[in-house]
Amino acid sequence: MNAHYIYHAEPETSYRLAEEKAAQYFSTLDAQVKNQSFLPILTHDIQLWKRSHIPQPSLLSLFSKKKKRPDSRDNGRYIQWLNYTGKLDDYLDRSVSYIYMRDLGKALDSPETKNRVQRIVADVKRYVLQLTAGEGDKAPPILDFAELYRWSQKLGIEASMMWLIDKLRGVAAHIPEGMNAEHAQRKLIKIVIGVMMHVYEELDADVSPSVRAQKLSEAIRLGYSYGLTYPFIDDLLDSYVLTPQEKEQYSHMIRSALLTGIVPEIGLWTGSNQELIQYIHAELKEAFETIANIQNEESKQIFFEQSYVFFQAQEQDRAKNLAYPSYTNEELYIPVILKSSSSRQIIRSVIAASVDDGFDHRTFCYGIYNQLADDFADMFDDMDNGAVTPYTYYLKYRHQRPDLINPFELYWAVIHHLIHGVHHSDSSTREVILDRAINGLKRCKERLGTEKYNGIMDIFASGIPALNKLVQQMVRKADDVDFFDKLLRDQLVTALRHDQKEKEEFLNTVHKARDQINSVLKIAKEDDISPMKEPLIDAANYCLEGDGKRLRPILSWAIAVNAYGLNASEIVPLLRSIEYMHTASLIFDDLPSQDNASIRRGRPTLHQAHNIATAELTGLFLIQKAIKEQSSLKSFDPKSVLALMQYSAHKTEEMCMGQAMDLDSKGKGLNLDQLNMICFYKTGIAFEASLVMPAILAQIPGEEIETLKKYAYHAGIAFQIKDDLLDLEGDTHVLGKPVGQDAQNNNSNFVSILGREGARKEMWEHYCLAMEALKGLPRNIAFLRHLLNYFVNRDR
Repeated sequence: MNAHYIYHAEPETSYRLAEEKAAQYFSTLDAQVKNQSFLPILTHDIQLWKRSHIPQPSLLSLFSKKKKRPDSRDNGRYIQWLNYTGKLDDYLDRSVSYIYMRDLGKALDSPETKNRVQRIVADVKRYVLQLTAGEGDKAPPILDFAELYRWSQKLGIEASMMWLIDKLRGVAAHIPEGMNAEHAQRKLIKIVIGVMMHVYEELDADVSPSVRAQKLSEAIRLGYSYGLTYPFIDDLLDSYVLTPQEKEQYSHMIRSALLTGIVPEIGLWTGSNQELIQYIHAELKEAFETIANIQNEESKQIFFEQSYVFFQAQEQDRAKNLAYPSYTNEELYIPVILKSSSSRQIIRSVIAASVDDGFDHRTFCYGIYNQLADDFADMFDDMDNGAVTPYTYYLKYRHQRPDLINPFELYWAVIHHLIHGVHHSDSSTREVILDRAINGLKRCKERLGTEKYNGIMDIFASGIPALNKLVQQMVRKADDVDFFDKLLRDQLVTALRHDQKEKEEFLNTVHKARDQINSVLKIAKEDDISPMKEPLIDAANYCLEGDGKRLRPILSWAIAVNAYGLNASEIVPLLRSIEYMHTASLIFDDLPSQDNASIRRGRPTLHQAHNIATAELTGLFLIQKAIKEQSSLKSFDPKSVLALMQYSAHKTEEMCMGQAMDLDSKGKGLNLDQLNMICFYKTGIAFEASLVMPAILAQIPGEEIETLKKYAYHAGIAFQIKDDLLDLEGDTHVLGKPVGQDAQNNNSNFVSILGREGARKEMWEHYCLAMEALKGLPRNIAFLRHLLNYFVNRDR
């Protein structure tokens, strides 16, 4: 980045002006709290709101049979129940309206906003009903990357979606212990969605598909670039991951970037966090440059100004010490107003949205409402962490500091101001804001328990007893105040947590299976071994001892043991046979007459370490050992073992045919269909066999085996495309074999036929088809999902 990105020589001026505006707003709210002028009007608002939220039982309802309301966390059944009871439209309407008000800064009394909300509600309703139909016990696939990719295909933004998925996985892999991984990822995903919503709202109705795709692609990259600041600036600096010295150095780096418009070099960084900081620095620098390169000059200036306001306000809050008893109300609340309002202003500047004074005013006033609600929900965690928020400070010093403003009273004053001062007493705004407020208290009560919740209310609502009595009545009795975004939030956190647990189980299974497989692969020598046989066993063990991934036997182990319940010790001969057969195929592939490779599994290939004749004989020897192992599966039905051996022999024939096709294609231009066929016979068949052979032993029905074959076909091609991409982009030391082999040998592969971007799209297409095949299985085999994720994200 160049020095011309410096936009404001005196950034403190921007902060001071924002601070003055926030002080005026706070003064207005402070006066309302002190004289309690908001209470009569807000009480009347709640009384009006109450009419549509307190159920009035009729005589008929006492005798009518009702469908039991499911837990909202069971989102599939809950959505279906809402539709069954006729509540789904209102549920989605308040949810979408709230997002339009909170995230998009819209006025709900605008006819244009109302029309847009109605259209979105209709679209969302169709989607959720289709998604949850017949799947009451399953969660919608928020983190289903296949679904995301399919959606991106419809909009023509596949490249950006592939980029985003790669980035999200990178972030997930680098969130350190000491930070809440699920919430960090949730915030990032939320920002990406928010930016896309802003961009979508800015598009004209008659925009061309190509322009829409360009704008949405930019929104994805901008959303990620801005959203990255939440886990890797705010959350990181709020955590205890960095030492105090590291925090100071890191904050200085961020401040320097905002002041100068240039991301400084990382400089000298030592200690256990060096690798983490190097990754974060590289990502933030790329993000910073992405934002600056897409924006126009005016929006760049606003971006830097608002970003500095946000950062400075956050820094002021972080510097506070809960042990210090003398912070003024202004010191407590003005940074809250600044950081909560500037975060939304930043999004507008990021997408270079048109100037909207109404938006600026609404979001400036609204931010503190959202922040006070969040701080109320988090007050006990904040207290445990020693964080200074209006709630933690009031809890600690309320007895010795009678001048402190009660943040709960201020919260209701803000609600009154938003309804009447900002949104001009609009009934829709009143409905949505009070829905949200009561919902937040309901959720808090459920989370804390009645006793602890009532204790908190005794502290914070003691100065407004009449209003609190009415509010708590609503908390106990009011209905229809839940929100779709809260359901999605809870579901996303649960899904992230569940996905992480599954991923850990997947890795544990891989390590466990790999260790067991490695322990049984070595071919033993009999006491009276022939001198001519001993060199073949040594050569075979040389190949087997290499740093192989063991994907195929690991896959068989996981399916046999975890999915089909077979005994791990009884399938050892099957695992040996699979790895012996695979290793034999690699020996033949590496020969000078075929691929002429010099390195395999991080060491010289067998014909390099010994000679060509030894390599050829060793390959044949391993194939015969594989057949012998299969014949020793004595714990299984003999007919099943015979069927397995017949299947294995047939697939070995097809693999040989695939290699012959590959050799015949050298130096020739292939089309995609020909390459897919070669790829399946060379690679896909081995994955298929790893799945099907355990299924044969377990006597699984033919329909399920056919589904496994379909998965293996597409997973195998996705695996091969990733291999081709690694041959172009990979690292020899990581891969354990040379890169650029296909180009050097003038071989056609997916990259040479489709180009790098086209190959990535084709890989994701087969990824989606494989994931979609899994949905046809009668059992949930999470291992296969995570294996497929590994296939397309590996670096070796």
